[in-house]
Amino acid sequence: MLAPPDTVREMNDPATVPPDDRDVVRAAGGIVVRAGDAGGWEVALVHRPEHLDWTLPKGKIEMGESPTECALREVAEETGYRCHLGRFAGEVEYTDRRGRVKVVSYWLMQPVEGTFVPTAEVDELRWLSFGAAGRLLDYRHDRELLESVSIPPATATG
Repeated sequence: MLAPPDTVREMNDPATVPPDDRDVVRAAGGIVVRAGDAGGWEVALVHRPEHLDWTLPKGKIEMGESPTECALREVAEETGYRCHLGRFAGEVEYTDRRGRVKVVSYWLMQPVEGTFVPTAEVDELRWLSFGAAGRLLDYRHDRELLESVSIPPATATG
């Protein structure tokens, strides 16, 4: 049974979509983090001009695609960054603008290479502290997911 709308829940990697979930829109995305210049972690948020919102990068799972493949593809498409896939971060569920149940699975990710280039789908990307990101995110389920993520302190590399 699905959790009530607008909830965050942790689960194991959802490798397949059960047959009784055919009416559910399945999507995947990433909580993309990097070490900030001033210490701590920064998270990437994207602005979608069509929806006029700030959110985490995500998109619908395509036929024959695994949730992790989708998450990596969507993050690359929306942010311009090829990322290293980290641990499963959780799942959010909500009713989309068309009245359908949408379930989005998220993984922690770190950028390996790339550069953001604005597109019609995503016109801006911001790297923000977790606190600032939580204040900018437009959806409660995104804020709750971000608040539920615990990662070790950022350390300088190199």
